[in-house]
Amino acid sequence: MRQLLLFVSIILVGLLFIFRLFYLQVYTSNEHNLFDDNAIRKVYDYPKRGFIYDRNNQLLVANQPSYDVMVIPREVEPLDTLEFCSLLKIDKEQFIKTYNRARRYSPRLPSVFVSHLSKEDYAALQEKMRKFEGFYIQKRSLRHYQTTIGANVLGDIGEVNTSDLKKDSYYRMGDLKGKQGVEASYEDILRGVKGIKFIQKDRFNRNIGPYKEGTFDTIPEQGKDITITIDAKLQEYGELLMQNKRGGVIAIEPASGEILAMIAAPTYDPNLLVGRERSKNFTTLFNDSIAKPLFNRSLQGVYEPGSPFKLMNALIGLQEGVITPHETVTCYAGYKYGNRFMKCHCYIGKRNNLISGIQESCNAYFATTYRKILDKSGNSSTGIDIWSKHAKSFGLGNFLNNDLYVGQKGRIPDRNYYKHIYPKTFYSTYTISNAIGQGEVATTPIQLANMIAAIANRGYYYTPHIIKSIEGKTLPEQFTKTRYTTIDKTHFEPVIEGMLQVYKKGTAAFLQVKDIDICGKTGTVENFAIIDSLKTQLTDHSIFVAFAPKNDPKIAIAVFVENGYWGSRFAGKIASLMIEKHIKGAITRKDLEEWILRHSLENEYAKPYSGEPFRINEYTKLQLVDDSEYKRLKRRLKTSQNL
Repeated sequence: MRQLLLFVSIILVGLLFIFRLFYLQVYTSNEHNLFDDNAIRKVYDYPKRGFIYDRNNQLLVANQPSYDVMVIPREVEPLDTLEFCSLLKIDKEQFIKTYNRARRYSPRLPSVFVSHLSKEDYAALQEKMRKFEGFYIQKRSLRHYQTTIGANVLGDIGEVNTSDLKKDSYYRMGDLKGKQGVEASYEDILRGVKGIKFIQKDRFNRNIGPYKEGTFDTIPEQGKDITITIDAKLQEYGELLMQNKRGGVIAIEPASGEILAMIAAPTYDPNLLVGRERSKNFTTLFNDSIAKPLFNRSLQGVYEPGSPFKLMNALIGLQEGVITPHETVTCYAGYKYGNRFMKCHCYIGKRNNLISGIQESCNAYFATTYRKILDKSGNSSTGIDIWSKHAKSFGLGNFLNNDLYVGQKGRIPDRNYYKHIYPKTFYSTYTISNAIGQGEVATTPIQLANMIAAIANRGYYYTPHIIKSIEGKTLPEQFTKTRYTTIDKTHFEPVIEGMLQVYKKGTAAFLQVKDIDICGKTGTVENFAIIDSLKTQLTDHSIFVAFAPKNDPKIAIAVFVENGYWGSRFAGKIASLMIEKHIKGAITRKDLEEWILRHSLENEYAKPYSGEPFRINEYTKLQLVDDSEYKRLKRRLKTSQNL
């Protein structure tokens, strides 16, 4: 019995040893345990980030080498701190602060100590790195913007934060990722895949060569190049026209939904957010709470759409059969309801049909149309749901499910929206401001541009998007799928004819461009702000929407200019110039171009902060840019034309 027990014990001990050896040699050799093994140093090899091109294959974003000083706190040995700080051009206080932060993150994992060394600083430091145990130099790629335009389009890359590290295990402390714009939207494609080398260390913590002769090492995979839909020349021209103004501009190709230009003003040079000055420059831009250069007004700016929304009410009225193109409404310089009066520019007694109503932007015509839509069923609560459904079919009042990094829903109210105000029921006159695109209706520039693209296409659109092609991949179906509105195709022609007459003899007649049939609509929207806790009216916003040519649309555009007085004054000129630039490639309306470059709205934006009384819409004192600014803009215009 004892012999049997001894034999079994020997067998069990032998099996235990075999199991342990198997565990050590098989399971602890896998990649997961390599990352946890303190005797092995992990050195990452960062891939080059993918390039970004515009729709005409102009290179917009490339790469440049960058060098970061990394630290592994537990491996740091006593060093000459003053010499090290001198080489890095930092002070001792910053040294201690950065070291403590790295130690809190992880004593045994590497993190960035000083980022973005210049080539000169790298050369000087490289010679002496052997003196500073626990520190090493990591090579990375920084963005190299080949342009000064499109900051809101392209975005930037920056160091990952704690939230990024928790969301995605791919990143390590000190890694860079897309923070805004295309860089953020297509981060997974642009970033590539990091390579890694496992370096064996001895008991003195010295490197003794690749672990297992590099069997587990991987090479980096370069990020994929992408082509975006933006036309760099049109983008640059639009940004030039929006100098000294605030607002958003979106231009779309109706046949594809591709975004031709996406301008947010004011903007900034994307090169400001590259290198060691990035943090300081970002803080400056972020803290500008007045001009808000980091706020993408073309995607995030929520405005009442004003008179361009009359086009929507016209289409819904036709679809619901409550109006015909030839029926007329008599206007008495506005529309009276209850004890209120909604003014417009028509003369007293003017009889407008659908086309002339759009041409003259008649408030009476569209207030009547709106009431007919809501009152058709005999219940305005039911009517507003029908009205809302039609409007939302154009992509209004919701996110467009696009590939843009930021956005806002806007607002198209329905019965549920008004329940808290009118719990039981309400009459059409209660929401009459919706008839002229004010009241509770709110849109973003991209939503309004998409609405115009759908009108240009006579009832359908493609989701607006910024990506044109990805190296080795096809576009997602969401950007190639046709999306139909709830309006029948036959109802678009009279509305489009009305938009054409806006240019031929209506509110934008002086904006005509030779040989291009432009269909447009002006808009003027009241503008309020809270000043010293009081709701204060400021100068009206200028809004303009258009597409061209009428029968073969190449471009649909929406322009919002804050405090721009009225639709054709600023926004209309900018829209007409950008349409001509896109279709002809050159400008014949030099008078419009000269006027836009000469005039600034900076004094309008200063009014609320001046402490002095002001009158709204006081256009007689419109500010001119000074001669030096005008010459700068002209030089930039000439340079862009010569590219």
